[in-house]
Amino acid sequence: MQYFLQVFIGLSSGIVIGASYVALLVIFDLIPRLAQVSKAYDRSAKLELALVSGAFGFSFLDMLNIHFMFPLIMTQIIGGIFNGIFVGMLAAALAEVMNVLPIIAKRLKLVHSLSGLMLAMVFGKVVASLIDWLFLQ
Repeated sequence: MQYFLQVFIGLSSGIVIGASYVALLVIFDLIPRLAQVSKAYDRSAKLELALVSGAFGFSFLDMLNIHFMFPLIMTQIIGGIFNGIFVGMLAAALAEVMNVLPIIAKRLKLVHSLSGLMLAMVFGKVVASLIDWLFLQ
Protein backbone atom coordinates (compact mmCIF):
# COMPACT_ATOMS: atom_id res chain seq x y z
CA MET A 1 0.00 0.00 0.00
CA GLN A 2 2.87 2.37 0.84
CA TYR A 3 4.44 1.70 -2.58
CA PHE A 4 1.25 2.68 -4.40
CA LEU A 5 0.97 5.83 -2.28
CA GLN A 6 4.54 6.80 -3.21
CA VAL A 7 3.83 6.16 -6.89
CA PHE A 8 0.64 8.23 -6.70
CA ILE A 9 2.41 11.12 -4.96
CA GLY A 10 5.29 11.00 -7.43
CA LEU A 11 3.03 11.00 -10.47
CA SER A 12 0.82 13.72 -9.02
CA SER A 13 3.83 15.90 -8.26
CA GLY A 14 5.18 15.40 -11.77
CA ILE A 15 1.87 16.29 -13.35
CA VAL A 16 1.54 19.44 -11.24
CA ILE A 17 5.08 20.58 -11.99
CA GLY A 18 4.72 19.83 -15.70
CA ALA A 19 1.40 21.65 -15.90
CA SER A 20 2.87 24.64 -14.06
CA TYR A 21 5.84 24.75 -16.44
CA VAL A 22 3.59 24.60 -19.49
CA ALA A 23 1.28 27.25 -18.01
CA LEU A 24 4.28 29.51 -17.43
CA LEU A 25 5.39 29.10 -21.04
CA VAL A 26 1.87 29.67 -22.37
CA ILE A 27 1.18 32.72 -20.22
CA PHE A 28 4.47 34.35 -21.17
CA ASP A 29 4.15 33.30 -24.84
CA LEU A 30 7.81 32.38 -24.65
CA ILE A 31 8.13 30.25 -27.78
CA PRO A 32 6.18 32.53 -30.16
CA ARG A 33 8.03 35.55 -28.79
CA LEU A 34 11.37 33.79 -29.19
CA ALA A 35 10.47 32.88 -32.78
CA GLN A 36 9.45 36.48 -33.43
CA VAL A 37 12.63 37.99 -32.00
CA SER A 38 14.91 35.52 -33.78
CA LYS A 39 12.89 35.77 -37.02
CA ALA A 40 12.54 31.97 -37.04
CA TYR A 41 8.79 31.61 -37.55
CA ASP A 42 9.27 28.53 -39.72
CA ARG A 43 11.32 26.87 -36.96
CA SER A 44 8.94 27.42 -34.04
CA ALA A 45 7.98 23.72 -34.02
CA LYS A 46 11.68 22.86 -33.63
CA LEU A 47 11.97 25.33 -30.74
CA GLU A 48 9.01 23.69 -29.02
CA LEU A 49 10.47 20.23 -29.62
CA ALA A 50 13.84 21.32 -28.21
CA LEU A 51 12.17 22.73 -25.10
CA VAL A 52 10.07 19.64 -24.45
CA SER A 53 12.94 17.26 -25.26
CA GLY A 54 15.30 19.08 -22.94
CA ALA A 55 12.84 19.12 -20.06
CA PHE A 56 11.92 15.47 -20.56
CA GLY A 57 15.48 14.28 -21.16
CA PHE A 58 17.04 15.97 -18.16
CA SER A 59 14.13 14.95 -15.93
CA PHE A 60 14.64 11.36 -17.06
CA LEU A 61 18.39 11.53 -16.43
CA ASP A 62 17.75 13.00 -12.98
CA MET A 63 15.21 10.29 -12.20
CA LEU A 64 17.69 7.56 -13.14
CA ASN A 65 20.40 9.35 -11.14
CA ILE A 66 22.78 9.46 -14.12
CA HIS A 67 25.75 11.79 -13.78
CA PHE A 68 28.24 13.02 -16.36
CA MET A 69 31.85 13.56 -15.41
CA PHE A 70 33.05 16.76 -17.06
CA PRO A 71 35.87 19.02 -15.93
CA LEU A 72 34.66 21.59 -13.41
CA ILE A 73 35.44 24.62 -15.56
CA MET A 74 33.55 23.15 -18.53
CA THR A 75 30.55 22.38 -16.32
CA GLN A 76 30.53 25.92 -14.96
CA ILE A 77 30.79 27.51 -18.38
CA ILE A 78 28.07 25.38 -19.97
CA GLY A 79 25.81 25.65 -16.93
CA GLY A 80 26.33 29.41 -16.76
CA ILE A 81 25.46 29.86 -20.41
CA PHE A 82 22.25 27.81 -20.16
CA ASN A 83 21.24 29.45 -16.89
CA GLY A 84 21.89 32.87 -18.38
CA ILE A 85 19.79 32.09 -21.43
CA PHE A 86 16.93 30.81 -19.28
CA VAL A 87 16.98 33.74 -16.85
CA GLY A 88 17.31 36.23 -19.70
CA MET A 89 14.33 34.81 -21.57
CA LEU A 90 12.28 34.66 -18.38
CA ALA A 91 13.17 38.27 -17.52
CA ALA A 92 12.24 39.41 -21.02
CA ALA A 93 8.93 37.57 -20.75
CA LEU A 94 8.25 39.16 -17.36
CA ALA A 95 9.01 42.58 -18.82
CA GLU A 96 6.47 41.90 -21.57
CA VAL A 97 3.85 40.95 -18.98
CA MET A 98 4.62 44.01 -16.86
CA ASN A 99 3.80 46.20 -19.87
CA VAL A 100 0.22 45.00 -19.54
CA LEU A 101 -0.22 46.34 -15.98
CA PRO A 102 -0.80 50.00 -16.96
CA ILE A 103 -3.43 48.94 -19.51
CA ILE A 104 -5.24 46.80 -16.95
CA ALA A 105 -5.05 49.59 -14.37
CA LYS A 106 -6.54 52.05 -16.85
CA ARG A 107 -9.42 49.74 -17.74
CA LEU A 108 -10.15 48.91 -14.09
CA LYS A 109 -9.84 52.61 -13.16
CA LEU A 110 -6.91 51.94 -10.81
CA VAL A 111 -4.51 54.41 -12.43
CA HIS A 112 -4.07 56.46 -9.25
CA SER A 113 -3.23 53.39 -7.18
CA LEU A 114 -0.93 51.71 -9.73
CA SER A 115 2.25 52.77 -7.92
CA GLY A 116 0.82 51.44 -4.65
CA LEU A 117 0.02 48.11 -6.31
CA MET A 118 3.53 47.86 -7.73
CA LEU A 119 5.08 48.71 -4.35
CA ALA A 120 2.87 46.12 -2.66
CA MET A 121 4.06 43.45 -5.12
CA VAL A 122 7.71 44.42 -4.60
CA PHE A 123 7.49 44.55 -0.78
CA GLY A 124 5.52 41.29 -0.72
CA LYS A 125 8.23 39.58 -2.72
CA VAL A 126 10.99 40.99 -0.53
CA VAL A 127 9.26 40.07 2.74
CA ALA A 128 8.44 36.54 1.51
CA SER A 129 12.05 36.04 0.36
CA LEU A 130 13.43 37.25 3.68
CA ILE A 131 11.09 34.98 5.64
CA ASP A 132 12.14 32.03 3.48
CA TRP A 133 15.86 32.75 3.76
CA LEU A 134 15.99 33.70 7.42
CA PHE A 135 13.47 31.36 9.03
CA LEU A 136 12.50 28.48 6.74
CA GLN A 137 15.94 27.44 5.47
